[in-house]
Amino acid sequence: MAYDKFTVLKSTCVPLPLENVDTDQIIPARFLKATKREGFGDNLFRDWRYNNDDSPKEDFVLNNPTYSGKVLVAGRNFGSGSSREHAAWAIYDYGFRCVISSFFADIFKGNALNIGILPVTVSPAFLDKIFKAIEADANAEVEVDLHNQKVTIVATGESEGFEINGYKKNNMLNGFDDIDYLQNMKSEIGTFEEARPF
Repeated sequence: MAYDKFTVLKSTCVPLPLENVDTDQIIPARFLKATKREGFGDNLFRDWRYNNDDSPKEDFVLNNPTYSGKVLVAGRNFGSGSSREHAAWAIYDYGFRCVISSFFADIFKGNALNIGILPVTVSPAFLDKIFKAIEADANAEVEVDLHNQKVTIVATGESEGFEINGYKKNNMLNGFDDIDYLQNMKSEIGTFEEARPF
């Protein structure tokens, strides 16, 4: 299994109300030397998290113990810029399993879905409601229901639907990457081949 199955995620959130966050801000280019997915979380938002002497910047949200959880709530146009997969790897390796925004760059969205991060696109109005809920209570939770394609602010019960490609949804519900999907169809592929000999 490529990653954990995603069915329903109920979690507190980490708010990042910044727009146009690009992949170089998510994981700076100097950290792209590794080819395995592990270890990138240490450098997620590196230049925003740390000073030049590697001391933490106290005013950055990931250094604020008030906020935690598996859901990153971000401003519009998250993941723009280069197509580097490492941006999604860093978010996953840090511990996030869902990013909520009102708009994602297409390539980042695809990279996230490929490794088990659910990018949830909501309306700007609903995104604002989530930010306000977190501002009112750092322990505010959201529930992300992939099967029903719905995200809910637990405290208020307000919810909104979201769209996802059917193939990607099936893979996430089963914890499959593209290879796992094909491996899971091995018997069907074999039957198909036997019925159509060369």
